Amino acid sequence: MALKLLEMSEADKLSACKLSLLLGVNSSDNKIERYMRVARGILNVQKAIFYFHDEPYAWYTESLYDFRFFQIEHKNKNLMSYFEQDLLITPYHRNYQAFSQHIRNLNVPHQRAFGLNFKYSDTGQSFGQVIFFDDAEGDLNADKISLLDELSSGLVTILEKRTESENYLELYEQERALNFSKTKFFQIIAHDLRAPFHGLIGFSEVLAKEQETLDADSIQNISEYLYDTAMSTYTLLENLLNWAMAEGGRFVYHPINFNLKQSTKIVYDVLNMLAVRKNIQLIDEVPDQIKVYADINMVTSIIQNLVSNALKFTHIDGSGKVIISAQESQHGIEISIRDTGMGMSEQQMQKIFEPEINASFKGTSGERGTGLGLVLCKRFVDLNQGLISVSSRIGDGTTFKVLLPKAKHSHQALVIDSLDKKSSLEQECIKSQ
Repeated sequence: MALKLLEMSEADKLSACKLSLLLGVNSSDNKIERYMRVARGILNVQKAIFYFHDEPYAWYTESLYDFRFFQIEHKNKNLMSYFEQDLLITPYHRNYQAFSQHIRNLNVPHQRAFGLNFKYSDTGQSFGQVIFFDDAEGDLNADKISLLDELSSGLVTILEKRTESENYLELYEQERALNFSKTKFFQIIAHDLRAPFHGLIGFSEVLAKEQETLDADSIQNISEYLYDTAMSTYTLLENLLNWAMAEGGRFVYHPINFNLKQSTKIVYDVLNMLAVRKNIQLIDEVPDQIKVYADINMVTSIIQNLVSNALKFTHIDGSGKVIISAQESQHGIEISIRDTGMGMSEQQMQKIFEPEINASFKGTSGERGTGLGLVLCKRFVDLNQGLISVSSRIGDGTTFKVLLPKAKHSHQALVIDSLDKKSSLEQECIKSQ
């Protein structure tokens, strides 16, 4: 049975061929094809097979313009034992007969064959091999071996330089992304911390220097403003810090099996007073028996951010509702936070999870925020191998849906009593603007 050769258009696993791609296997600058063509000319051998150890394809050529490939299993690449410490196997090599039989088992019939082992110049580690074969007879003389060695060394040098350049490029892109996050971080600090401090300083000055001119109601109003502004500014600082930690990869993901009700109860207890003050009905419809496999602190933070955001944009005329619900689906546990608020346009929804400086809008009570809470939600959902989506229409409210993995077993990893404290939320969870 002959090799099942394929055309380049059939290479559905080409993305797994990292070294081959670095050598331009899918471009006009195909270093592998050129090497095989020149090497066959030096050796006066008709056919050749070239492959890298960790790639699913082997490259084949037998004429000037014929360059195709076939899939090769990892077990069939095990030629290392035949080379031992040598770089070349010829018909007079001590392991030639076993080597020849091995490649015959790969459906490569031949009268003679040569094997060349590629190694990295710095570590000496093998990364690929090439097999030359045909139906002729004869061995290689010293001049041909020398030329083949020089040609092969040149290919290794090209590969090492391109690999090094690729690694530098990846490091550059990572550093660039990190610098972008830092720049965005400082932009948000400059933009969103300056405004509340103007109010804090101004009204504090009124209390400090003009208190005798104020009546009790004015002092109460100013005190409430100072408290609300201080709390919202503190929340912003928490979100900024947690976002910076998330972007820097410093969050530790600790998934456990737990009742989703544990998280929603904490959120309800903390935010229901805010809902009452805004004349909004906050409803927790999550069933007691639903369990998820996730990081409980991150999940609590996600739900709290989404509920806070819903309360911010829900009408305060007594008709507003924010409903937390959840159900089990074939893909996992689907959590829903639905409000009857202002809604969003299609353009707003497209950018809702992006850290844009001007992405936030005034709430129904004039609240302001950076929109950073939703960015953190997306980050935490990703860390928990979940999905988050939003649906909305202007005037018809908004629904956020979060899909998380189901609990892996029925074992309860935590009990509600250990989490039923507001202080744990203040320490562990992120508060939305």
